[in-house]
Amino acid sequence: MKIIRLAKTVAILVFIFATPLFTFAQNMSERLATLEAASASAQSSADNAFMLLCSALVLLMTVPGLALFYGGLVRQKNVLSTMLKSLISIGIVTVIWAICGYSLVFADGNPIIGGLSFAFLSDVGAEPNSVYSSTLPQQTFMIFQLMFAIITPALITGAFAERIRFRAKVAFTTLWVLFIYFPLAHMVWGNGGFLNAALGGVIPALDFAGGTVVHISSGVSALVCAVYLGKRIDYNNEPTTPHNTVFSLIGAGLLWFGWFGFNAGSALSASSLATSAFVTTHFAAATAMLTWTAIEWFKSGKPTTLGAISGAVSGLVCITPAAGFVSPMAAILIGFTAGIVCYVMVCEVKKLLGYDDTLDVFGIHGIGGIFGAILTGVFGSSATNPIFKDSAGTALPVGLVDGNSGQILNQLIGIGIAVALSVVGSFIILKIVDIVIGLRVSEDDESVGLDATQHGETAFVFEGDLINLSGGSAAKSPVSAKEADLLAPGELAFGSD
Repeated sequence: MKIIRLAKTVAILVFIFATPLFTFAQNMSERLATLEAASASAQSSADNAFMLLCSALVLLMTVPGLALFYGGLVRQKNVLSTMLKSLISIGIVTVIWAICGYSLVFADGNPIIGGLSFAFLSDVGAEPNSVYSSTLPQQTFMIFQLMFAIITPALITGAFAERIRFRAKVAFTTLWVLFIYFPLAHMVWGNGGFLNAALGGVIPALDFAGGTVVHISSGVSALVCAVYLGKRIDYNNEPTTPHNTVFSLIGAGLLWFGWFGFNAGSALSASSLATSAFVTTHFAAATAMLTWTAIEWFKSGKPTTLGAISGAVSGLVCITPAAGFVSPMAAILIGFTAGIVCYVMVCEVKKLLGYDDTLDVFGIHGIGGIFGAILTGVFGSSATNPIFKDSAGTALPVGLVDGNSGQILNQLIGIGIAVALSVVGSFIILKIVDIVIGLRVSEDDESVGLDATQHGETAFVFEGDLINLSGGSAAKSPVSAKEADLLAPGELAFGSD
Protein backbone atom coordinates (compact mmCIF):
# COMPACT_ATOMS: atom_id res chain seq x y z
CA MET A 1 0.00 0.00 0.00
CA LYS A 2 2.84 2.34 0.94
CA ILE A 3 4.53 1.50 -2.36
CA ILE A 4 1.41 2.48 -4.32
CA ARG A 5 1.18 5.80 -2.46
CA LEU A 6 4.84 6.48 -3.07
CA ALA A 7 4.42 5.75 -6.76
CA LYS A 8 1.46 8.14 -6.98
CA THR A 9 3.42 10.84 -5.19
CA VAL A 10 6.37 10.43 -7.55
CA ALA A 11 4.05 10.55 -10.56
CA ILE A 12 2.44 13.75 -9.32
CA LEU A 13 5.83 15.34 -8.68
CA VAL A 14 7.09 14.31 -12.13
CA PHE A 15 3.98 15.78 -13.72
CA ILE A 16 4.32 19.01 -11.76
CA PHE A 17 7.96 19.53 -12.73
CA ALA A 18 7.93 17.96 -16.21
CA THR A 19 5.01 19.96 -17.57
CA PRO A 20 6.81 23.34 -17.42
CA LEU A 21 9.95 21.77 -18.83
CA PHE A 22 7.98 20.27 -21.73
CA THR A 23 6.23 23.57 -22.35
CA PHE A 24 9.58 25.39 -22.25
CA ALA A 25 11.12 22.92 -24.70
CA GLN A 26 8.13 23.27 -27.01
CA ASN A 27 8.31 27.07 -26.85
CA MET A 28 12.05 26.97 -27.43
CA SER A 29 11.55 24.77 -30.51
CA GLU A 30 8.98 27.19 -31.87
CA ARG A 31 11.25 30.13 -31.14
CA LEU A 32 14.18 28.47 -32.90
CA ALA A 33 11.99 27.73 -35.91
CA THR A 34 10.84 31.35 -35.99
CA LEU A 35 14.42 32.56 -35.63
CA GLU A 36 15.58 30.30 -38.47
CA ALA A 37 12.76 31.53 -40.70
CA ALA A 38 13.63 35.15 -39.91
CA SER A 39 17.31 34.47 -40.59
CA ALA A 40 16.50 32.82 -43.93
CA SER A 41 14.24 35.73 -44.86
CA ALA A 42 16.98 38.22 -43.98
CA GLN A 43 19.53 36.30 -46.05
CA SER A 44 17.12 36.15 -48.97
CA SER A 45 16.46 39.90 -48.73
CA ALA A 46 20.17 40.70 -48.56
CA ASP A 47 20.99 38.45 -51.51
CA ASN A 48 18.10 39.86 -53.51
CA ALA A 49 19.14 43.47 -52.90
CA PHE A 50 22.76 42.63 -53.75
CA MET A 51 21.83 40.89 -56.99
CA LEU A 52 19.47 43.64 -58.14
CA LEU A 53 22.31 46.11 -57.64
CA CYS A 54 24.68 43.83 -59.58
CA SER A 55 22.13 43.57 -62.39
CA ALA A 56 22.03 47.35 -62.66
CA LEU A 57 25.85 47.50 -62.67
CA VAL A 58 26.08 45.03 -65.55
CA LEU A 59 23.54 47.05 -67.54
CA LEU A 60 25.65 50.14 -66.82
CA MET A 61 28.54 48.35 -68.52
CA THR A 62 26.65 48.34 -71.82
CA VAL A 63 25.14 51.82 -71.68
CA PRO A 64 26.80 54.15 -71.05
CA GLY A 65 30.03 52.18 -70.37
CA LEU A 66 30.64 50.27 -73.59
CA ALA A 67 28.85 52.89 -75.67
CA LEU A 68 31.24 55.60 -74.47
CA PHE A 69 34.29 53.34 -74.66
CA TYR A 70 33.59 52.34 -78.27
CA GLY A 71 32.12 55.71 -79.24
CA GLY A 72 35.28 57.59 -78.28
CA LEU A 73 37.52 55.20 -80.22
CA VAL A 74 35.87 55.67 -83.63
CA ARG A 75 36.02 58.73 -85.82
CA GLN A 76 33.68 61.64 -85.22
CA LYS A 77 31.50 60.85 -88.23
CA ASN A 78 30.62 57.42 -86.78
CA VAL A 79 30.26 58.05 -83.04
CA LEU A 80 26.47 57.94 -82.78
CA SER A 81 26.08 54.90 -85.03
CA THR A 82 28.64 53.08 -82.87
CA MET A 83 26.96 54.05 -79.59
CA LEU A 84 23.51 53.20 -80.93
CA LYS A 85 24.65 49.66 -81.69
CA SER A 86 25.24 49.13 -77.96
CA LEU A 87 21.98 50.79 -77.00
CA ILE A 88 19.84 48.86 -79.48
CA SER A 89 21.23 45.56 -78.20
CA ILE A 90 19.39 46.21 -74.94
CA GLY A 91 16.05 46.27 -76.74
CA ILE A 92 16.67 43.35 -79.09
CA VAL A 93 18.06 40.93 -76.53
CA THR A 94 15.59 41.85 -73.77
CA VAL A 95 12.55 40.98 -75.89
CA ILE A 96 14.08 37.72 -77.17
CA TRP A 97 15.15 36.80 -73.63
CA ALA A 98 11.61 37.23 -72.32
CA ILE A 99 10.06 35.20 -75.15
CA CYS A 100 12.43 32.23 -75.21
CA GLY A 101 16.03 33.13 -74.34
CA TYR A 102 15.91 32.60 -70.58
CA SER A 103 14.17 29.30 -71.09
CA LEU A 104 16.61 28.06 -73.73
CA VAL A 105 19.50 28.77 -71.36
CA PHE A 106 18.20 27.80 -67.92
CA ALA A 107 15.23 25.46 -68.35
CA ASP A 108 15.90 21.72 -68.19
CA GLY A 109 16.63 20.32 -71.62
CA ASN A 110 19.55 18.40 -73.06
CA PRO A 111 23.31 19.01 -72.71
CA ILE A 112 23.28 21.46 -75.66
CA ILE A 113 20.16 23.57 -75.22
CA GLY A 114 17.45 24.12 -72.64
CA GLY A 115 13.74 23.46 -73.07
CA LEU A 116 10.78 25.83 -73.31
CA SER A 117 9.24 25.38 -69.87
CA PHE A 118 10.15 29.00 -68.99
CA ALA A 119 9.07 30.45 -72.37
CA PHE A 120 7.37 33.85 -72.04
CA LEU A 121 8.75 33.77 -68.45
CA SER A 122 6.19 31.17 -67.43
CA ASP A 123 6.58 30.30 -63.71
CA VAL A 124 9.43 32.80 -63.40
CA GLY A 125 8.37 34.79 -60.35
CA ALA A 126 9.10 35.37 -56.68
CA GLU A 127 9.87 31.76 -55.77
CA PRO A 128 13.53 30.67 -56.06
CA ASN A 129 14.68 28.11 -58.58
CA SER A 130 16.66 25.96 -56.14
CA VAL A 131 18.76 24.50 -58.96
CA TYR A 132 20.55 27.83 -59.27
CA SER A 133 19.86 29.64 -55.98
CA SER A 134 17.87 28.86 -52.87
CA THR A 135 17.61 32.48 -51.73
CA LEU A 136 16.99 34.53 -54.89
CA PRO A 137 13.58 35.02 -56.49
CA GLN A 138 13.89 33.40 -59.90
CA GLN A 139 12.91 36.71 -61.48
CA THR A 140 16.00 38.32 -59.94
CA PHE A 141 18.20 35.52 -61.26
CA MET A 142 16.56 35.93 -64.66
CA ILE A 143 17.18 39.67 -64.91
CA PHE A 144 20.80 39.33 -63.79
CA GLN A 145 21.52 36.76 -66.48
CA LEU A 146 19.76 38.93 -69.07
CA MET A 147 22.36 41.65 -68.60
CA PHE A 148 25.11 39.22 -69.65
CA ALA A 149 23.15 38.31 -72.76
CA ILE A 150 22.77 42.01 -73.61
CA ILE A 151 26.42 43.02 -73.44
CA THR A 152 27.83 40.02 -75.31
CA PRO A 153 26.58 40.86 -78.84
CA ALA A 154 27.20 44.54 -78.10
CA LEU A 155 30.90 43.71 -77.69
CA ILE A 156 31.01 42.30 -81.22
CA THR A 157 29.95 45.60 -82.75
CA GLY A 158 33.42 47.02 -82.17
CA ALA A 159 34.83 44.72 -84.86
CA PHE A 160 32.64 45.96 -87.71
CA ALA A 161 32.27 49.57 -86.58
CA GLU A 162 32.26 52.25 -89.30
CA ARG A 163 31.14 49.97 -92.14
CA ILE A 164 28.07 47.80 -91.40
CA ARG A 165 24.48 48.65 -92.27
CA PHE A 166 22.30 49.17 -89.21
CA ARG A 167 19.59 46.78 -90.35
CA ALA A 168 22.26 44.12 -90.91
CA LYS A 169 23.51 44.64 -87.37
CA VAL A 170 19.97 44.18 -86.00
CA ALA A 171 19.50 40.95 -87.97
CA PHE A 172 22.93 39.63 -87.02
CA THR A 173 22.38 40.29 -83.30
CA THR A 174 19.00 38.56 -83.36
CA LEU A 175 20.32 35.42 -85.01
CA TRP A 176 23.57 35.41 -83.05
CA VAL A 177 21.98 35.32 -79.61
CA LEU A 178 19.52 32.63 -80.73
CA PHE A 179 22.00 30.25 -82.31
CA ILE A 180 25.31 30.96 -80.59
CA TYR A 181 24.86 32.66 -77.22
CA PHE A 182 21.89 30.67 -75.91
CA PRO A 183 23.33 27.21 -76.66
CA LEU A 184 26.78 28.11 -75.32
CA ALA A 185 25.36 29.70 -72.16
CA HIS A 186 23.26 26.60 -71.52
CA MET A 187 26.23 24.31 -72.03
CA VAL A 188 28.31 26.25 -69.48
CA TRP A 189 25.72 27.48 -66.95
CA GLY A 190 22.49 25.57 -67.53
CA ASN A 191 21.40 22.55 -65.51
CA GLY A 192 22.93 19.46 -67.14
CA GLY A 193 24.82 21.57 -69.68
CA PHE A 194 27.64 19.78 -71.48
CA LEU A 195 30.35 22.01 -69.96
CA ASN A 196 28.73 22.75 -66.59
CA ALA A 197 31.22 22.04 -63.79
CA ALA A 198 28.67 22.35 -60.98
CA LEU A 199 25.50 20.80 -62.39
CA GLY A 200 26.36 17.52 -64.03
CA GLY A 201 28.28 18.51 -67.14
CA VAL A 202 30.08 15.85 -69.17
CA ILE A 203 33.13 18.12 -69.33
CA PRO A 204 33.47 20.20 -66.13
CA ALA A 205 34.92 23.38 -67.63
CA LEU A 206 35.18 26.27 -65.17
CA ASP A 207 33.75 29.66 -66.12
CA PHE A 208 32.81 31.76 -63.12
CA ALA A 209 31.42 34.85 -64.84
CA GLY A 210 31.61 34.50 -68.62
CA GLY A 211 35.13 34.09 -69.95
CA THR A 212 33.88 31.42 -72.34
CA VAL A 213 30.24 32.41 -72.69
CA VAL A 214 30.78 36.16 -73.08
CA HIS A 215 34.34 36.96 -74.08
CA ILE A 216 35.56 34.05 -76.17
CA SER A 217 32.27 33.86 -78.07
CA SER A 218 32.13 37.60 -78.76
CA GLY A 219 35.84 37.94 -79.48
CA VAL A 220 36.06 35.05 -81.92
CA SER A 221 32.80 36.06 -83.60
CA ALA A 222 34.19 39.58 -83.91
CA LEU A 223 37.23 38.26 -85.79
CA VAL A 224 34.98 36.35 -88.19
CA CYS A 225 32.93 39.51 -88.76
CA ALA A 226 36.02 41.64 -89.37
CA VAL A 227 37.45 39.19 -91.90
CA TYR A 228 34.11 38.59 -93.65
CA LEU A 229 33.26 42.28 -94.04
CA GLY A 230 36.77 43.21 -95.08
CA LYS A 231 38.75 46.32 -94.31
CA ARG A 232 37.41 49.83 -94.17
CA ILE A 233 38.02 51.71 -97.42
CA ASP A 234 40.68 53.95 -95.87
CA TYR A 235 42.29 51.38 -93.59
CA ASN A 236 46.07 51.28 -94.08
CA ASN A 237 47.00 48.57 -91.61
CA GLU A 238 47.37 51.22 -88.91
CA PRO A 239 44.95 52.08 -86.08
CA THR A 240 42.79 55.11 -86.72
CA THR A 241 43.05 57.98 -84.27
CA PRO A 242 40.19 58.03 -81.71
CA HIS A 243 38.05 61.14 -82.06
CA ASN A 244 37.53 61.50 -78.29
CA THR A 245 39.80 59.64 -75.89
CA VAL A 246 38.03 61.34 -72.98
CA PHE A 247 34.83 59.47 -73.90
CA SER A 248 36.77 56.23 -73.95
CA LEU A 249 38.41 56.91 -70.58
CA ILE A 250 35.04 57.58 -68.98
CA GLY A 251 33.62 54.47 -70.65
CA ALA A 252 36.52 52.34 -69.41
CA GLY A 253 36.00 53.64 -65.88
CA LEU A 254 32.32 52.71 -66.04
CA LEU A 255 33.21 49.29 -67.40
CA TRP A 256 35.64 48.75 -64.51
CA PHE A 257 33.00 49.89 -62.02
CA GLY A 258 30.27 47.74 -63.55
CA TRP A 259 32.57 44.71 -63.78
CA PHE A 260 32.35 44.35 -59.99
CA GLY A 261 28.67 43.53 -60.47
CA PHE A 262 29.55 41.28 -63.41
CA ASN A 263 32.03 39.13 -61.48
CA ALA A 264 31.08 39.50 -57.81
CA GLY A 265 27.41 39.09 -58.73
CA SER A 266 28.17 35.73 -60.29
CA ALA A 267 28.49 34.37 -56.74
CA LEU A 268 24.67 34.80 -56.70
CA SER A 269 24.74 35.86 -53.04
CA ALA A 270 26.13 38.54 -50.74
CA SER A 271 28.81 36.16 -49.50
CA SER A 272 32.53 35.78 -48.97
CA LEU A 273 32.77 34.30 -52.46
CA ALA A 274 31.40 37.56 -53.87
CA THR A 275 34.07 39.41 -51.89
CA SER A 276 36.76 37.15 -53.34
CA ALA A 277 35.54 37.75 -56.90
CA PHE A 278 35.39 41.50 -56.25
CA VAL A 279 38.99 41.58 -55.00
CA THR A 280 40.46 39.43 -57.77
CA THR A 281 38.65 41.50 -60.40
CA HIS A 282 40.26 44.70 -59.19
CA PHE A 283 43.73 43.25 -58.72
CA ALA A 284 43.82 41.75 -62.21
CA ALA A 285 42.60 44.94 -63.89
CA ALA A 286 45.09 47.14 -62.07
CA THR A 287 48.02 44.82 -62.83
CA ALA A 288 47.13 44.48 -66.51
CA MET A 289 46.83 48.26 -66.84
CA LEU A 290 50.30 48.74 -65.38
CA THR A 291 51.75 45.98 -67.54
CA TRP A 292 50.36 47.33 -70.82
CA THR A 293 51.44 50.87 -69.91
CA ALA A 294 54.97 49.73 -69.02
CA ILE A 295 55.38 47.87 -72.32
CA GLU A 296 54.10 50.82 -74.31
CA TRP A 297 56.26 53.27 -72.37
CA PHE A 298 59.36 51.14 -72.90
CA LYS A 299 58.67 50.65 -76.59
CA SER A 300 57.55 54.10 -77.69
CA GLY A 301 58.93 56.29 -74.94
CA LYS A 302 55.49 57.61 -73.94
CA PRO A 303 52.67 56.06 -71.92
CA THR A 304 49.20 56.77 -73.32
CA THR A 305 45.70 56.97 -71.94
CA LEU A 306 44.49 54.63 -74.68
CA GLY A 307 47.10 52.05 -73.70
CA ALA A 308 46.21 52.27 -70.01
CA ILE A 309 42.48 51.75 -70.54
CA SER A 310 43.11 48.95 -73.04
CA GLY A 311 45.29 47.21 -70.47
CA ALA A 312 42.67 47.59 -67.75
CA VAL A 313 39.95 46.08 -69.92
CA SER A 314 42.23 43.18 -70.93
CA GLY A 315 42.76 42.39 -67.25
CA LEU A 316 39.05 42.54 -66.54
CA VAL A 317 38.39 40.14 -69.41
CA CYS A 318 41.11 37.70 -68.42
CA ILE A 319 40.04 37.44 -64.78
CA THR A 320 36.35 36.93 -65.59
CA PRO A 321 36.34 33.10 -65.83
CA ALA A 322 38.68 32.83 -62.83
CA ALA A 323 37.30 35.51 -60.50
CA GLY A 324 35.58 33.12 -58.10
CA PHE A 325 38.18 30.37 -58.25
CA VAL A 326 41.57 32.01 -57.64
CA SER A 327 43.39 33.92 -54.90
CA PRO A 328 44.25 37.64 -55.06
CA MET A 329 47.93 36.90 -55.77
CA ALA A 330 46.97 34.55 -58.59
CA ALA A 331 44.79 37.37 -59.95
CA ILE A 332 47.86 39.60 -60.13
CA LEU A 333 49.66 36.94 -62.21
CA ILE A 334 46.62 36.63 -64.46
CA GLY A 335 46.50 40.41 -64.92
CA PHE A 336 50.21 40.48 -65.73
CA THR A 337 49.71 37.79 -68.38
CA ALA A 338 46.70 39.61 -69.83
CA GLY A 339 48.62 42.84 -70.21
CA ILE A 340 51.38 41.10 -72.18
CA VAL A 341 49.42 38.77 -74.47
CA CYS A 342 46.69 41.28 -75.32
CA TYR A 343 49.23 44.01 -76.05
CA VAL A 344 51.15 41.71 -78.38
CA MET A 345 47.94 40.65 -80.12
CA VAL A 346 46.61 44.17 -80.61
CA CYS A 347 49.83 45.98 -81.43
CA GLU A 348 51.91 43.33 -83.20
CA VAL A 349 49.99 40.28 -84.41
CA LYS A 350 47.06 42.25 -85.82
CA LYS A 351 49.44 44.37 -87.87
CA LEU A 352 51.27 41.26 -89.06
CA LEU A 353 48.07 39.49 -90.16
CA GLY A 354 46.49 42.63 -91.59
CA TYR A 355 42.84 42.16 -90.59
CA ASP A 356 40.70 45.18 -89.68
CA ASP A 357 39.15 44.52 -86.28
CA THR A 358 38.20 48.16 -85.79
CA LEU A 359 38.22 48.32 -81.98
CA ASP A 360 40.31 45.20 -81.25
CA VAL A 361 37.53 43.02 -79.92
CA PHE A 362 39.35 39.82 -80.78
CA GLY A 363 42.72 41.00 -79.47
CA ILE A 364 41.29 41.92 -76.07
CA HIS A 365 38.13 39.89 -75.53
CA GLY A 366 38.92 36.82 -77.62
CA ILE A 367 42.54 36.40 -76.60
CA GLY A 368 41.95 37.64 -73.06
CA GLY A 369 39.06 35.22 -72.65
CA ILE A 370 41.07 32.28 -73.99
CA PHE A 371 44.07 32.90 -71.71
CA GLY A 372 41.75 33.58 -68.79
CA ALA A 373 40.03 30.22 -69.28
CA ILE A 374 43.37 28.40 -69.42
CA LEU A 375 44.73 30.18 -66.35
CA THR A 376 41.55 29.31 -64.46
CA GLY A 377 42.58 25.69 -64.93
CA VAL A 378 46.06 26.55 -63.66
CA PHE A 379 45.32 28.69 -60.59
CA GLY A 380 41.89 27.43 -59.51
CA SER A 381 41.94 26.64 -55.79
CA SER A 382 39.62 24.69 -53.51
CA ALA A 383 40.57 27.11 -50.72
CA THR A 384 38.81 29.85 -52.68
CA ASN A 385 35.92 27.81 -54.08
CA PRO A 386 35.58 24.07 -53.33
CA ILE A 387 33.47 23.43 -56.43
CA PHE A 388 34.62 19.80 -56.78
CA LYS A 389 33.80 17.36 -53.95
CA ASP A 390 33.84 13.61 -53.47
CA SER A 391 30.89 11.51 -52.33
CA ALA A 392 31.69 12.26 -48.69
CA GLY A 393 31.64 16.01 -49.32
CA THR A 394 35.40 16.45 -49.05
CA ALA A 395 36.84 19.21 -51.23
CA LEU A 396 38.89 18.04 -54.21
CA PRO A 397 41.66 19.92 -56.07
CA VAL A 398 40.42 22.48 -58.58
CA GLY A 399 43.35 23.60 -60.76
CA LEU A 400 46.89 22.62 -61.65
CA VAL A 401 48.52 24.34 -58.68
CA ASP A 402 45.91 22.71 -56.46
CA GLY A 403 46.84 19.24 -57.75
CA ASN A 404 44.31 18.78 -60.58
CA SER A 405 46.34 18.89 -63.80
CA GLY A 406 43.44 17.39 -65.76
CA GLN A 407 41.44 20.59 -65.38
CA ILE A 408 43.56 22.28 -68.03
CA LEU A 409 42.32 19.72 -70.57
CA ASN A 410 38.73 20.42 -69.53
CA GLN A 411 39.35 24.13 -70.05
CA LEU A 412 40.87 23.55 -73.49
CA ILE A 413 37.85 21.46 -74.54
CA GLY A 414 35.53 24.25 -73.40
CA ILE A 415 37.57 26.80 -75.34
CA GLY A 416 37.53 24.60 -78.43
CA ILE A 417 33.75 24.20 -78.36
CA ALA A 418 33.24 27.95 -77.89
CA VAL A 419 35.62 28.80 -80.73
CA ALA A 420 34.13 26.24 -83.11
CA LEU A 421 30.55 27.32 -82.43
CA SER A 422 31.46 31.00 -82.78
CA VAL A 423 33.41 30.57 -86.03
CA VAL A 424 30.95 28.31 -87.82
CA GLY A 425 27.82 29.93 -86.45
CA SER A 426 28.95 33.50 -87.12
CA PHE A 427 30.02 32.72 -90.67
CA ILE A 428 26.67 31.11 -91.49
CA ILE A 429 24.74 34.01 -89.94
CA LEU A 430 26.84 36.59 -91.80
CA LYS A 431 26.27 34.75 -95.06
CA ILE A 432 22.52 34.63 -94.56
CA VAL A 433 22.30 38.31 -93.58
CA ASP A 434 24.56 39.31 -96.47
CA ILE A 435 22.39 37.48 -99.00
CA VAL A 436 19.04 38.66 -97.62
CA ILE A 437 19.89 42.22 -96.50
CA GLY A 438 23.45 43.07 -97.41
CA LEU A 439 26.10 43.77 -94.78
CA ARG A 440 28.20 46.73 -95.86
CA VAL A 441 27.24 50.28 -96.59
CA SER A 442 28.33 51.78 -99.91
CA GLU A 443 31.77 53.34 -100.24
CA ASP A 444 30.21 56.80 -100.51
CA ASP A 445 28.20 56.29 -97.33
CA GLU A 446 31.23 54.95 -95.51
CA SER A 447 33.27 57.93 -96.62
CA VAL A 448 30.66 60.42 -95.42
CA GLY A 449 30.07 58.55 -92.17
CA LEU A 450 27.39 56.29 -90.77
CA ASP A 451 25.92 58.88 -88.43
CA ALA A 452 24.67 60.91 -91.37
CA THR A 453 24.02 58.20 -93.93
CA GLN A 454 22.44 55.56 -91.67
CA HIS A 455 20.76 57.74 -89.06
CA GLY A 456 20.48 61.29 -90.38
CA GLU A 457 22.20 62.88 -87.40
CA THR A 458 25.56 64.00 -86.14
CA ALA A 459 27.10 63.98 -82.69
CA PHE A 460 28.78 67.37 -82.56
CA VAL A 461 27.31 70.48 -84.15
CA PHE A 462 28.91 73.89 -83.89
CA GLU A 463 27.57 77.30 -84.85
CA GLY A 464 28.99 77.10 -88.35
CA ASP A 465 27.28 73.77 -88.91
CA LEU A 466 23.90 75.21 -87.96
CA ILE A 467 24.36 78.06 -90.42
CA ASN A 468 25.29 75.55 -93.09
CA LEU A 469 22.24 73.41 -92.35
CA SER A 470 19.90 76.39 -92.47
CA GLY A 471 21.13 77.40 -95.90
CA GLY A 472 23.43 80.23 -94.84
CA SER A 473 27.14 80.55 -95.31
CA ALA A 474 29.66 79.14 -92.89
CA ALA A 475 33.37 79.55 -92.85
CA LYS A 476 35.25 76.28 -92.76
CA SER A 477 32.47 74.08 -91.36
CA PRO A 478 33.66 70.58 -90.37
CA VAL A 479 30.42 69.11 -91.76
CA SER A 480 30.65 68.31 -95.46
CA ALA A 481 28.01 69.51 -97.90
CA LYS A 482 26.87 65.95 -98.60
CA GLU A 483 26.67 65.18 -94.88
CA ALA A 484 24.71 68.37 -94.28
CA ASP A 485 22.13 67.32 -96.86
CA LEU A 486 21.58 64.06 -94.97
CA LEU A 487 21.18 65.57 -91.52
CA ALA A 488 17.86 66.38 -89.94
CA PRO A 489 18.34 69.51 -87.74
CA GLY A 490 15.62 68.37 -85.36
CA GLU A 491 17.61 65.23 -84.57
CA LEU A 492 21.00 66.78 -83.83
CA ALA A 493 22.60 65.29 -80.73
CA PHE A 494 24.34 68.50 -79.68
CA GLY A 495 23.31 71.96 -80.77
CA SER A 496 24.53 75.51 -80.31
CA ASP A 497 22.30 78.50 -79.63
